[in-house]
Amino acid sequence: MGRNLARKLIEEHLVRGEPEPGAAVELRVDQTLTQDATGTLVMQELEALGLDRARTEVSVQYVDHNLLQSDEKNAEDHLFLQSACRRFGLWFSKAGNGVSHPTHMQRFGVPGKTLAGSDSHTCAAGSLGMLAIGVGGLEVATAIAGQPLRLRMPEIWGVRLTGELPPWTSAKDVILEMLRRHGVRGGLNRIVEYHGPGVATLSAMDRHVIANMGAELGATTTVFPADDAVREFLRAEDREDDFRELRADPAAGYDVTDHIELSTVEPLVARPSSPGDVVPVREAAGTPVNQVVIGSSANPGLRDFAIAAAVLRGKQADHEVSLDINPSSRQIFADLTKMGATAELIAAGARIHQAGCLGCIGMGQAPAAGRNSLRTFPRNFPGRSGTPDDSVWLCSPETAAASALTGVITDPRDLGDAPPVLDLPEKAMVNTRMLVPPLPPEEAAREDLVRGPNISTLPDFPPLPDRVEAPVLLKLGDDVSTDEISPAGARALPYRSNVPKLAEFTFTRLDEDYPARAREVADTGHIVVGGENYGQGSSREHAAITPRYLGLRAVVAKSFARIHWQNLANFGVLALEFTEPGDYERIEPGDVLVLDDLPGALHADHPEVTVRNQSKDERYRLRHRLSAEQVDAVLAGGLIPRLARSGTTRGW
Repeated sequence: MGRNLARKLIEEHLVRGEPEPGAAVELRVDQTLTQDATGTLVMQELEALGLDRARTEVSVQYVDHNLLQSDEKNAEDHLFLQSACRRFGLWFSKAGNGVSHPTHMQRFGVPGKTLAGSDSHTCAAGSLGMLAIGVGGLEVATAIAGQPLRLRMPEIWGVRLTGELPPWTSAKDVILEMLRRHGVRGGLNRIVEYHGPGVATLSAMDRHVIANMGAELGATTTVFPADDAVREFLRAEDREDDFRELRADPAAGYDVTDHIELSTVEPLVARPSSPGDVVPVREAAGTPVNQVVIGSSANPGLRDFAIAAAVLRGKQADHEVSLDINPSSRQIFADLTKMGATAELIAAGARIHQAGCLGCIGMGQAPAAGRNSLRTFPRNFPGRSGTPDDSVWLCSPETAAASALTGVITDPRDLGDAPPVLDLPEKAMVNTRMLVPPLPPEEAAREDLVRGPNISTLPDFPPLPDRVEAPVLLKLGDDVSTDEISPAGARALPYRSNVPKLAEFTFTRLDEDYPARAREVADTGHIVVGGENYGQGSSREHAAITPRYLGLRAVVAKSFARIHWQNLANFGVLALEFTEPGDYERIEPGDVLVLDDLPGALHADHPEVTVRNQSKDERYRLRHRLSAEQVDAVLAGGLIPRLARSGTTRGW
C-alpha cells in the first residue's frame, strides 16, 4: 500500500518517535507564524527563554487582529512587536498588510515545509502542500528557538473528492458539508488529507478555504497535494521557483476514509452559534438579515470578493442590510481595485474596510443584539462577534451576496443563472517592500524591546502543590470555546499583553462573578469541570494563563480540544478526563475535590488519577494524557519554569 502525503511530510520532518496513531512524535519546524493577538505573549516568552536569534528558516510576525486604535494600547503593542522582530530576527508585517494566513501563503508558503503558528487557522497553509499546525504560543516560541514540535501522531483521514462544483456553490460549501456530516469534533486527533480527481478543479485559494476551516472540525491540520494549481498560484506570486510537486502515492492508504461528490454539493449555512450546526440554505431561506460581512481568513481569495462584486453588479444592497467588505490582504485589495470590482462593490452600497481580521475576532463590526449577521467567517461561537447576545451565521460569498441584495437569507440559485466573474489577473500585484526583513545579527543584538505601560512580563507561576484541595468554581457544558474563557473583542483584547488586567475578563461571558470568586479562594486555588471538547476554537494561550493567574489548578472534563489541552500543560494547569461519563453528573459547583500525592500519581506507570469529592465522600477515577515531560512541566508550574530549572534554555 502506498504512502499518503501527510505521512510523507511527517516522515520527512521526523526528529524522534514512530509515526503511528497515538504515538509521541517530534517534528522539525521550518517556519513559524505569529499574529498580534497571540504574538505579544510569544515575544515575552522568547525574552523569558533568553533567545538570541530565531533558528528557523522563516519566522513572521503579522499585525492583523487588533487593528482598531481607539486608544494607545494596540499601537503600543504594534511597536513592541516590531521591536521584538528586530531583536530576535523575525520578519514583520505591519497593520494593513493583511490577515496572516493568506498573506503568508502569498509571500512565504512553500510546498513540503512545516509551519507552526500561534493561531488555530495556521492549518490553512496545507492548501500549498505544507504540514501546517496551529499550536499554543509557547510551542511556537520553542520552535523559533530551534526545538522540535511535539505532538501525538494523528490518524490520517483521507477524503476523496470527485466531480466538479455546480454553479452558485464554492469551496466554503465543501467544508460546510464536512461540518454538516461530522460536526466540530469529527476531526479530533486527525489530519484531513484531500485527494482524488476533484481536487484538480479547486484553485489554491479554494483549498485555503477548506484547509482553514479544518480547525472547526477539530483537526490537527489539513493537507492538499502540491500540483499544477499550486504551481499556478506561486507563478502568479513571482515565486514559481519555490514550487515542488507533492502527491500521495497511487493507492495510498488512510486510517479513516470519506468521499464527497462535488457535483452534489449545495449552498449551505451554519446556524448560530456553532460552525457545526449546518443546514441547506433553503431551510433557512427567508430569515431576515441585518448585516452581511464578506472577507476573513476563511474566504480570503480574490475570487471570493470578485464573485460578490459580480452578484451585486448594477444592483443595490437592501436598505436594512449593512454590507461590509473586509479585504484579506493589501495585495488582494489592490488586485480587486485594478479589476474594477471595488468600484462595483462601493456602488452597490458596500462599506470597504481595511485588510485584516476585524469582525472575525470581534474587533469592530459587532452586530445589533437580536439581529442576524451573515458572514463568510470561520467561527460563530456565542459572543465572539463582540455582541453578547449575537446571532451569527456562516456561509459562502455567493450566499452572502445574494442575501445582501434581498435582506433575507437567500439561496443564490434563486437569482437565476450565475453571473460571469471578471477575469482574475494572471499576475498578482506583488509588493514585497511592505514586509520588514530581519536585521543582521550584529544589529539585532543592539536592539531593545519597546515596552509600553500596558505590556507586562509573564507571570511567575509557582509549582503545583503535591496535594490540591480546592472547590469547583464552575461546572460547564460541552464545546466551551476559548472565546468564552478569555473573550476576544474590542473591550478585552487590547489587554492581551497585560495578564493581570486581562484576567478580569476571564469566564465573564459565562459567569461575570468568576474573577471575584476566584480571588476569594486564592489560598487554595480552584477547579473547573467541563464537558466534551473543552477549549475548542482559538489557540490563544490567554485562555490558560488568565485562569491560572486567578488560581486555577485543574480542569476536569469529558474531553479537551488539542491546542487548549497543550496550553494548560504549558502553564501548569492539570488537565484530567473522566473515565466514567456518569461521574460528570455527580459533581456540583461548590464541591471540594481533593487530589493527593500528585507527583507520584502523575508519574505512575498508568495514566489514572483518583479524585475524592470531599463534599459528598465519593471517589472518581480520572485519566491524563500527559507525557513524562508534560508531567514535569505541570508539576514545575509550567514549561518555562521546567526549562529554566533544567538549564535547557542556556545558549538560546
